[in-house]
Amino acid sequence: MNKHIVILPGDGIGPEVVAQGLKVLEAAGRRFGASFSTESALMGGAAIDACGDPLPEATVAACKKADAVLLGAVGGPKWDNAPRRPEAGLLGIRKELGLFANLRPATVHPELASLSALRPEAVERGVDILVVRELTGDVYFGEPFGEDVRGGVRHAYNNMIYNENEVRRIARVAFAAARTRGKKLCSVDKANVLVVSRLWRSVVEEAHKEFPDVALSHMYVDNCAMQLIINPAQFDVIVTGNIFGDILSDEAAAVAGSLGMLPSASLSGTAGDGGVGLYEPVHGSAPDIAGQDKANPMATILSVAMMLRLSFGMHDAALAVESAVRDTLRDGWRTGDIAGAGGRAVGCERMGQLITDRLLQSR
Repeated sequence: MNKHIVILPGDGIGPEVVAQGLKVLEAAGRRFGASFSTESALMGGAAIDACGDPLPEATVAACKKADAVLLGAVGGPKWDNAPRRPEAGLLGIRKELGLFANLRPATVHPELASLSALRPEAVERGVDILVVRELTGDVYFGEPFGEDVRGGVRHAYNNMIYNENEVRRIARVAFAAARTRGKKLCSVDKANVLVVSRLWRSVVEEAHKEFPDVALSHMYVDNCAMQLIINPAQFDVIVTGNIFGDILSDEAAAVAGSLGMLPSASLSGTAGDGGVGLYEPVHGSAPDIAGQDKANPMATILSVAMMLRLSFGMHDAALAVESAVRDTLRDGWRTGDIAGAGGRAVGCERMGQLITDRLLQSR
């Protein structure tokens, strides 16, 4: 098997963590008999510096031809006043590739449980949550939007809009994911207040008929935010809209203890549908530590594991990468962001090498 991957290193620590992810990807290919070709392209602040555009047409064209895309991170204060911010590149590539489903797993590793923002008793049962967030609709993309003056007073508005097809397709992705895990799906909305949420709930119920083996529950977003703190272990898969998912997935990150441990996948459908998946760590570009070999590459490495599983169907390879990460943590190795859990501190490059060595040794 030969797969082609477009690499978008991006800004800040992006190039550093991506380099370690590629190191692990190459090792996985050697171990499991696959080959990967790669090409790098510009996006974000780096693209603004090079050509004045956070998402050049050449990058879009390359990504559309790829089997998968690996992204580092975009943004930084350097471009805060740019006519088009680096984040516009991220929103743009999601639209160009039709990436409507964002999958964010949040796992509390036993070795890092002390870093969780929650009480020990809240995480002692183990936490393994997958947030499935709709990515291309809602208030971030709803039209009309804008700002005007009414009666001498400035007004601004964004519209929360979903149609039934958008809800149905994200529901199907979430149900399919739940079917491979604990077979529990919690749909999060605000149906007691919002008309759009009442449509959301109705369509999710309809989609449930296709997945009768998955238990479906509903929860208001404010209650879900509270329950993630009180009893996160109750959740298996959560599906929700764009703005609620943006907030709840970051809250789940706090439950896990470090953004440096959290991967993500953005997909144009369920696994095997043939679309291009984009894989990236949840953390930002962290310009304050860029170039200092301090970044945690594990979120990027775990994003590579998601790529192997979801885009390439290499389930054994994905499990091996995830096991290598867990074994490295169990051996006591830590980057600075998780050093509070004890162990031996190493830099980004060394951590990537330790995980790579573990992957090649565990046969």
